[in-house]
Amino acid sequence: MYISTRGKDNNFGAAEAIVAGIAADGGLFVPTIVPKVTTEWLANLTNLDYGKRAFNILSLFLPDYSDAELGLCIEAAYTAAKFDDPKIAPLVSIGDDKFVLELWHGPTSAFKDMALQILPQLLSKALKKTNEKAEIVILTATSGDTGKAALEGFADVDQIKIIVFYPDKGVSPIQRMQMVTQAGSNVSVVAVRGNFDDAQTGVKNIFNNIEFNTDLAVQGFQLSSANSINWGRLAPQIVYYFSAYADMVRDGHLQLGQPVNFVVPTGNFGNILAGYYAKIMGLPIGKLICASNSNNVLTEFLQTGVYNRKRPFHKTVSPSMDILISSNLERLLYYITEGDTLQVKSFMAELNDSGQYNVGEDYLTAIQQIFWADYVDDNETLQTIKTIYDECNYLTDPHTAVAWQVGDRYRQQTGDHTTQIIVSTASPFKFNESVLTAIGDSNNLEGKNEFEILQQLSELSGCPVPSALAALENEPIRHEMVCDKEDMSVIIKQILKNSK
Repeated sequence: MYISTRGKDNNFGAAEAIVAGIAADGGLFVPTIVPKVTTEWLANLTNLDYGKRAFNILSLFLPDYSDAELGLCIEAAYTAAKFDDPKIAPLVSIGDDKFVLELWHGPTSAFKDMALQILPQLLSKALKKTNEKAEIVILTATSGDTGKAALEGFADVDQIKIIVFYPDKGVSPIQRMQMVTQAGSNVSVVAVRGNFDDAQTGVKNIFNNIEFNTDLAVQGFQLSSANSINWGRLAPQIVYYFSAYADMVRDGHLQLGQPVNFVVPTGNFGNILAGYYAKIMGLPIGKLICASNSNNVLTEFLQTGVYNRKRPFHKTVSPSMDILISSNLERLLYYITEGDTLQVKSFMAELNDSGQYNVGEDYLTAIQQIFWADYVDDNETLQTIKTIYDECNYLTDPHTAVAWQVGDRYRQQTGDHTTQIIVSTASPFKFNESVLTAIGDSNNLEGKNEFEILQQLSELSGCPVPSALAALENEPIRHEMVCDKEDMSVIIKQILKNSK
């Protein structure tokens, strides 16, 4: 069963929690009991493919889905037609006990595909299981990758509409092209004048607006989410931590039970939180190393216990982490406070009212037993991309480079040389201009469009352009709406009215 981190909604089944997306009190759904796994159970994963590993893990969290239902969801999500590597989430050995977990082999070349290919399947089944008659409106704010992955996953799915808000001028050109060219009778994409936090806050306020939601219900609509605030989006991300460890054991890089450290680039805290769930389930994770860019609100929190969103917002070369309000941190607070929903509610109220909260020394000590954090600025990011390319002949995107550099710093500062798995969240081709600037001659970019730059990066690196990105060149622009952050609810009503 599932409960809100703020205490109001409890005893929801998994399917109900997935349909709702966010709890009525503004909290996030968490499982009342986190399942624990044994060494024997973990050993059994080593000889399974990704889909079967996903089944073994997700069945622990989604007991109201039958084996047949869950199996069909997984089969539809992780197919050769959608992922360009049969391993789905392959590991690449770099040397020096360092491995890269590539999570970007799906249809949108970003790690969000790992969850957003299966979430539409889980949600469709959940609507039938809960006898929900309303039309579900997926409402999502994106800092770049979630939007396209959600659009791709939900396009033309029955009984579901999806509206994606992204920060105007706050995503990479390729990310924008992926979204504004999206086909589908049920999809809408809107640019918001502002940054990601403006878009995300707007979406949260709409979810929490009782009058607005009541009005939608009268018209036969119910809001839900595809961000990692939705449990159906977060749970599938737990799978790739277990899968990476199983691959390490299978290939002889680790002995079963030997710890491994994961280095995770994260902004909204969902990606690394999935690793936290894997750890408390029993996966032998030593440290979860949180890597941020100049928007280093998470670094400060994990180092000091103070979460303060009142700071300058930086547009960086790693835009998917350009976030100052990390929604999923609320779930961590729930566990660190041992399920004290009143305390979590108090922290969230402080954040809303004053822009910050302080968890105090005891909670910080508990957090630091698990997490370590640092951040990297743009200059260091680009230099790291070049260093990795020159020394390892490996091409990384800016987010992966941030994680790489923070992982190196962790080793230097702590002396802990435990095997590291760097979680790689996007293809370098999604950030072609930044990557090419780092490894090549940036003077050659002037006057070239995105697709010429893609080819230039491919020719220089010898790596092929992902087919879905190359195909964007011939796709028409289908979505051109732009709005102020104050007008997001008006736009939603307009879109839904025109859809009838």
